[in-house]
Amino acid sequence: MQDYTGSYALGGGVAAAGAVATAISGPVLGRLADTLGQRRVLLPLLVVFVLAGFGFLFSVREGWPLWIVFATGALAGACIPPVGSMIRVRWTHLLRGTPRLPTALAMESVVDEFVFIVGPVLVTFLSTTGHTTSGVVTAFGLAVVGSLAFAAQARTEPPAHGHASRQGPSAMRTAGLRVLFVVGLAVGTILGTLEIALVAFADEVGAKSYSGLLIAALAIGSMVSGIGWGTVHFTAPVRLRLLVVLPVFVVLSLPLLLVDDLWVMIPFVVLAGVAVSPSLISAFTLAEVLVPRVAVTEAFTWIGTALAIGVALGASVAGQVVDEAGANRAFLVATVAAAVAGVVVAAFQRLLVVPAEHAGTPSLAR
Repeated sequence: MQDYTGSYALGGGVAAAGAVATAISGPVLGRLADTLGQRRVLLPLLVVFVLAGFGFLFSVREGWPLWIVFATGALAGACIPPVGSMIRVRWTHLLRGTPRLPTALAMESVVDEFVFIVGPVLVTFLSTTGHTTSGVVTAFGLAVVGSLAFAAQARTEPPAHGHASRQGPSAMRTAGLRVLFVVGLAVGTILGTLEIALVAFADEVGAKSYSGLLIAALAIGSMVSGIGWGTVHFTAPVRLRLLVVLPVFVVLSLPLLLVDDLWVMIPFVVLAGVAVSPSLISAFTLAEVLVPRVAVTEAFTWIGTALAIGVALGASVAGQVVDEAGANRAFLVATVAAAVAGVVVAAFQRLLVVPAEHAGTPSLAR
């Protein structure tokens, strides 16, 4: 956008429009997938996604009116395939009630966070080293290819729930899911904040070319903890695990406010990343059992929506703090987000109690 229009603000505005559209459409698409089946929703959605994506790129390149640019950008955002939520539902369908389900959900959370952390860096790299549209085109292409490959796996698709899903209440009517939405929002804010603040920190200490190393340190910490978390068989209730990991991040993020050396910062970033994945894994694990079975896709999509909103919110707020007070202070945005989520989880523990029919599942405890 900046290359064709000369305006960063305009690019940010279109990105915001796409994010809002994604947030609005995500739960709707999840509900449709629960009702009609995943492939019947995903394939038509991909067609609109591709057309909207081409329309957006063409309208920017040809200098069409801004309302067309915003409309096509928002439509593309609204039609982003919710593959992440659908994959989790398939794992739930295949492994429900077994100790292997948390491991599968853990791996999905690790992949999600890896994409949220590395994806923007890759797109920026491609856009700045090649053609200005190469980053966006690559992102669109990967989304389409991945979605088609996923849709081809018909044998693992869970059955549609038909009108039982459509006529029932929204998954968000489940009070516990609203608590988990806050957790997803906090985790997204943490990721969005760290991505901006780490790059700004590297720039401030005169090592901007090493910003990718800091991002990699965050990804390593998060991935290692996510994999480890999914392989451990806990005895404590999952709601208490969630209650613990959020304050742990608060504590581990405090050194980021004080460090002023790149090489000292790296191990502290790894440690901070350790507490991120377990929060998201616990949220998805709880969502699967708190909502009615016919609304699981919608529930997962709500958390994914919260995650996306949080990333945008964290990046925006952290960017402003960097401009006003420097990179170290910007890390405080992530600390506050985790603290607020921790307070909410502590205050509403009773809403996260696993229903009686799932209480005997080893992976959930009580």
